[in-house]
Amino acid sequence: GGGGRGGGRGGGRGGGGSKKESILELAKLVDSSVRVKCLGGRELRGALRGYDELVNLVLDDCEEFLRDPEDPEQVTNQTRKLGLVVIRGTQVSLVSPEEGTEEIANPFLGGAEEEEMEG
Repeated sequence: GGGGRGGGRGGGRGGGGSKKESILELAKLVDSSVRVKCLGGRELRGALRGYDELVNLVLDDCEEFLRDPEDPEQVTNQTRKLGLVVIRGTQVSLVSPEEGTEEIANPFLGGAEEEEMEG
């Protein structure tokens, strides 16, 4: 019964490069600084050195953003150096380029009270 599982995936192996690019445009981020958010809430920053079709990532000069001891959901600007790391694709929830990204105010937090008043 195991033969059917890999059939669909393995068929496209020949054009692996183009297939990867159509799903993920990580190729253009290789050797540039990226920020990765993981499912457990960890946030990492480092130079993307490689990836595969399962979104396993290799980051060099990696730093982890430490969480606020008072509020584990909140990430602080304090970091700890991790060096060269491999991040399992199953844990990755977001990959973004470090340059050209800035944090904006959450538009859903401010308007919550107003909507309750109207309703």
